[in-house]
Amino acid sequence: MHVSQDRAIAEAVGSRAKTTAEVFGPLHDEPLSIGMLMYPGLDQIDFTGPFEVLARISNATMHLIGTQKASFRDHMGLILTPEMVLAEAPELDVLLVPGGPGQEAMMKREPVLAFIRDHMESQKPLFSVCTGALICGAAGILKGRRVTTHWAAFDLLPYFGAIPVNERVVVDGNLISAAGVTAGIDGSLVVASLLRGENAAQRIQLELQYAPEPPFDAGVPETAPRDVLAAVTAQYQPLLEARLVTAREFSAGCIANETQS
Repeated sequence: MHVSQDRAIAEAVGSRAKTTAEVFGPLHDEPLSIGMLMYPGLDQIDFTGPFEVLARISNATMHLIGTQKASFRDHMGLILTPEMVLAEAPELDVLLVPGGPGQEAMMKREPVLAFIRDHMESQKPLFSVCTGALICGAAGILKGRRVTTHWAAFDLLPYFGAIPVNERVVVDGNLISAAGVTAGIDGSLVVASLLRGENAAQRIQLELQYAPEPPFDAGVPETAPRDVLAAVTAQYQPLLEARLVTAREFSAGCIANETQS
């Protein structure tokens, strides 16, 4: 991401970013085109969880947009098949960017980053789930924005100029971000409520019987037993180190560009 791209985005969106009400209000009663980015190595629930919610929004058409046309596997082996590639995507009212280990490769693929930047310039809703926020960061669209992501990647957000917010779902103008994995369902219900009203979102929630009662209180680092937290952190360590390298490279590149401008 270069400074010139930062300026281009700023010029495209104007001197004042739209408020959440200004973004979602005009979409409330309109037909919707919702795009969901797909790529090898994503975490399928970052994608399928929100799909279960967003596909139930009235008068909405879903578009499954892949970085390749052929089927691929998510990081646990589930086979997924997109219906189109980036170049074939229609104009979107909402774009979802999921996370997963495959996000590392996407952070260095300019066509993906440009696709995200182009949507962000429209000031229409963009919804990141889990480490999908890091892909958005690599696209250069998080500067000065309130954002959340998976707890294991949360400390990387400042490298992209984001303001980290330790909440399950964060709404900042046209940018909605959800924390790790299952938080995408919560975020999707928030998006549905912003697009169609709370009553419509509640009907979707009831249809899904989404009333989580986890058997253990270990879903966040603050409440997980020490040994559990240590084991999961160790499991993530190689990926965490790779993500840190990428984040530092991005930050260093931005600083260098600013110095040269």
